[in-house]
Amino acid sequence: MRTTFTLDDDVAAEVDRLRRNEGIGISEAVNRLIRRGLAAPAHAAPFAQRTTDLGLRVDVTDIGTVLDLLDEA
Repeated sequence: MRTTFTLDDDVAAEVDRLRRNEGIGISEAVNRLIRRGLAAPAHAAPFAQRTTDLGLRVDVTDIGTVLDLLDEA
């Protein structure tokens, strides 16, 4: 299939890099990069922050007291 499209600068740079390194034409470089993108996992695993209750209780409404507590530690 023959089509025309515009590449963003970063994509065009990657196509050129691949062409130089592999000694291939533009069409082959674009096809390889598209296939890589299609083969990549659709979504990364969701991030989940683990928390632990340290038993500490600090009232952060009074910043001065919090800073004094930190200076003591």
